[in-house]
Amino acid sequence: MPNTPAAVGLATSVISLGAMATKNDGEIIGKLFGAIGKVWTADEKLFDAITGLSGSEPAYMYLAIEALADGGVAAGLPRELALGFRNRVADMGKHPGQLKDDVASPGGTSIAGIHELEKASFRGILMNAVVAASKRSRELSQS
Repeated sequence: MPNTPAAVGLATSVISLGAMATKNDGEIIGKLFGAIGKVWTADEKLFDAITGLSGSEPAYMYLAIEALADGGVAAGLPRELALGFRNRVADMGKHPGQLKDDVASPGGTSIAGIHELEKASFRGILMNAVVAASKRSRELSQS
């Protein structure tokens, strides 16, 4: 399921050839998807799990990056500097929240996974980790 990482050649695509597909068909499809990232072949029965990971993972990572940046802001960093540590996302030219939204289509698998992460306070946990680490760093530098 190529999505936003395809824009920078970092897509993850998994293909499964049907019974009527030839080896040549697989090579052509592999070349097409290979132009935007890595390509693997897997049994079709694995595709729900593949979608839950490779299809939705970018949204989870953008959410984590956004939360980490928010933690940096909460710890006192200007937003530009807090986001500056996330160069790969910065190279995409959009805010991580927008990148996450670009992946999380209405009623789709990514938003279902994000909902579970949010119910478990995923963003808050990451933000708290950054703030706690910042506080501890200050404590250690004063002793």
